[in-house]
Amino acid sequence: MKSIIAQYIEEIRAARIEDFKDRAAEVEQFRIKFLGRKGVMTELFEQFKSLPNEQKKEMGVALNELKTAALAKVEEFKNFVEQVEESGERHDLTLPADFAPRGSRHVLSVVMNEIADIFARIGFTVEESVEIEDDWHLFSALNFPHDHPARDMQDTFFVEKEEGKPEVALRTHTSSVQVRVMETHKPPIRIIAPGRVFRNEAISARAHCIFHQVEALYVDRHVTFADLKQTLLYFAKEMFGEQTQIRLRPSYFPFTEPSAEMDISCNICGGKGCNICKGTGWLEILGCGMVDPAVLDACGIDSKEFTGFALGMGVERMAMLKYQVRDLRLYFENDLRFLHQFDNVI
Repeated sequence: MKSIIAQYIEEIRAARIEDFKDRAAEVEQFRIKFLGRKGVMTELFEQFKSLPNEQKKEMGVALNELKTAALAKVEEFKNFVEQVEESGERHDLTLPADFAPRGSRHVLSVVMNEIADIFARIGFTVEESVEIEDDWHLFSALNFPHDHPARDMQDTFFVEKEEGKPEVALRTHTSSVQVRVMETHKPPIRIIAPGRVFRNEAISARAHCIFHQVEALYVDRHVTFADLKQTLLYFAKEMFGEQTQIRLRPSYFPFTEPSAEMDISCNICGGKGCNICKGTGWLEILGCGMVDPAVLDACGIDSKEFTGFALGMGVERMAMLKYQVRDLRLYFENDLRFLHQFDNVI
């Protein structure tokens, strides 16, 4: 019996209010356990009655020590709870820390930053500008004909025109940033223009009215298509892996001549053919070309002295290829189940 009493005394002395989650309720449970009508003290006193007389003196001293320790500990706990309630504190600083879940970057921000880092390693700087643009920077300076579909309301979100002011629209590409840079900077120019753009399109798994682009521009003396090709090859290998191959196909853009679209070998099947690349082994990722001399001249750069190349890519498409995202709408719905998949992506 003496050893049992000693264990209970040790348990009482070791009890800490900081270990209780529901303080008031658990203090009451502690009191009932040791001092309640059916508690430890009641049970031990019943056993005490049946002890031989020669043992009662020693056990009586031990029981009194146990009761004193229990009463003191309960009083200590109750005083602490009352002080917290009287102070009106909603948070008990003695509680163990409850860390909130850590946030992370959105996958589009991750990919956009990665693209910017790749181009920064070869001397490109980041330029940004407004999202509401006038006709000159959005279309005219970029050699868009007046009957081009991009100028139609079915393709572009136009802002209500005010009398005496030029027509403005939500930018359909970040090429307008290139125009502003060429108007205000002398060559050599080596910049990338990341940002949000808008198109008047129906929202589906493969299209959205809002998306993000990163465009690059390099203007200097003696810039050639070979420089463009080597830049594209470097970017593809840095972004998708050293094994990545590229191919260029002739295309048309109003602001570049010659123009091309670039494909990369499918990083899902290794170029063997799968449902992602539709069995071709290739995936289209961007458009590019040599800056049209008319664009250089419109921006105040002598096209007889300087040449340049430009390229542009959709960030959503890059993220789709890199992380196998099948539905563009997921980027904008803020579904935590989707976003938490990228918590560990830096």
